[in-house]
Amino acid sequence: MKILGIGSNYVTDLKDIPEKKKGKKFIFSKPTSSLAVNCDVVYPSQITKELIYEVELVIKIGKEGKNISRETATSHISEIAIGIDYTATDILKKARETKHPWEFAKGFDGAAPISSFKSIAEYPNLADIDFDLKINGEERQKSNTAFMIHDFADIIVFISEYMTLQPGDLIFTGTPALGKGEIFKGDRLQCAVNGELMLDFKMI
Repeated sequence: MKILGIGSNYVTDLKDIPEKKKGKKFIFSKPTSSLAVNCDVVYPSQITKELIYEVELVIKIGKEGKNISRETATSHISEIAIGIDYTATDILKKARETKHPWEFAKGFDGAAPISSFKSIAEYPNLADIDFDLKINGEERQKSNTAFMIHDFADIIVFISEYMTLQPGDLIFTGTPALGKGEIFKGDRLQCAVNGELMLDFKMI
């Protein structure tokens, strides 16, 4: 199983999408050991002092594909969840300074908390899915898939040019353009999709 993600994939103004689409897509990966499914997450204080949250919809691949066409791309999605892409930004800054890989900044244990998955059949319009994040009861991030620069199909087509997508692969599809920030030990995170709470956990 692969865990992949796309960076900088949302706008605040729909008019910005055509121009942003001209830019390069940035794909990163996380190891399977970074997953934390519907459970509290231990703050990794032994490795970082600056942990940043980003709420994202997560798609699961249901059938194998390579060089997938845009017309068939979404047929490769079986389920959707919501999750948090954590980044240890102090580690990331050092990696950038030395031009080293990002794995330790993005792939530590607990760096990818996710909810249980729901069938894609429950989301008939993939271009109109609301999702949001509350921390300690306060809304921090909120958006809709209409504001994606590269939609689910775009992401699948692009990734499949380079690697075969296989059943069970997970793709974090981008965070809202505004609201990401630092998380702290003791914080409670609640993530909803179309108003339904799907992920509720604490940093412990």
